Amino acid sequence: MNIVYAVIVLGAMAVIFGLILAIAAKVFEVEVDPRLPQIQAALAGANCGGCGYPGCAGCAEAILNGKAPVSACAPAGAEGAAKIAAIMGMEAPTGEKKVAHVLCNGGTNAVKNFEYRGVSDCLAATKVCGGDASACRYGCLGFGSCVAACKFDAIHIGENGVAVVDKEKCTNCGACREACPRKLIVEVPYKQKVFVNCSNKDRGPAVTKVCANSCIACGMCERTCKFDAIHVVNNVAVIDYTRCRNCTMCAKACPKNAIEPIPTPEEKEKFKAAQKALAERKAKEAAEKKAAEAAAQQPAEPAKAE
Repeated sequence: MNIVYAVIVLGAMAVIFGLILAIAAKVFEVEVDPRLPQIQAALAGANCGGCGYPGCAGCAEAILNGKAPVSACAPAGAEGAAKIAAIMGMEAPTGEKKVAHVLCNGGTNAVKNFEYRGVSDCLAATKVCGGDASACRYGCLGFGSCVAACKFDAIHIGENGVAVVDKEKCTNCGACREACPRKLIVEVPYKQKVFVNCSNKDRGPAVTKVCANSCIACGMCERTCKFDAIHVVNNVAVIDYTRCRNCTMCAKACPKNAIEPIPTPEEKEKFKAAQKALAERKAKEAAEKKAAEAAAQQPAEPAKAE
C-alpha cells in the first residue's frame, strides 16, 4: 500500500505542477508576430551568415524589425525577396541577379617562390613566410578556403589552381568573399561575360616577372573600348559593369590574355588585321584632309586679260 500511496502522491504533484507551469506559461507568454515564421520559411534556410546576422532566424527578426531589407538573404533570390515583401506588405524589390567572380587567372601560370606544405587553408598559408609561396602577392592561393565556406557547391579549384565560380549554382551569399584573405572574389552581374582576371597592382615589368597572365597596365583595352567601360586604375584594368556591353574587344586587344573570355589565336590575328586596316584608313583620311587644307590655303592665280 505504501507504494500505491507514493504513486498517487507523485501523480497528484505532477498534475499540480503541470497546472502551475501551464498557468505561468500563459501569464508570461511572449507574443510572437505571426509574420516571423512566414519570413523565415521564405529564406534559403542555409544559415550561411552571408546576410550578416546569426543564421536565418536572426535574419528574419532583422527583416521584421526593419533593420534589414527584404532582399537581405541573397540565396533566397528575387523570388524569396518577393515573398517576404508580400508578407511585410511592401513592394517587391527590383534589380538584376548578382554572382561571385574570382579576379585571378594566375595559379599554375604564376611563379612559385617555394612549395607550401601545411594546413590546406589560404589564411594559414599567408602566415608562412609572409604568404610568399607564390611570387604574386595578389593572386589566388588555391587552398580552397572559399570552397569550404560555400554551402551551395558553387566554387571549386580549377585545373590551373585558381578558384572558379559556377554562376548557375552561386547564390551570392558572400561567404566565399569573406573567406578569401586576399579579397579576390567580387560581386558581378550575372549577365556579365567579360572580366579582367587579374588584381596585381604592381607596375608592368614587376608583374611580368611573377605571372604570365597578368595585366601590365598597357592601356590597350582602354583605347579599344568604344563604350568607355574599362580603365587602368592602380596599374590594373578595371571594368565598369554599368557600361560594359560584353563586346569582348578589350579581351582581343589584351596582349597578355588577362581578360576573359580569352580569344583564340585566329581571333587575335583577325583583330590585329582589322586594327591595322583601320589605322591605315585613318592615316589616309588624315593625309587627304591635310592636302585639301594646304590646297585651300594657296592664293588663287589672277585671271589673264584677253
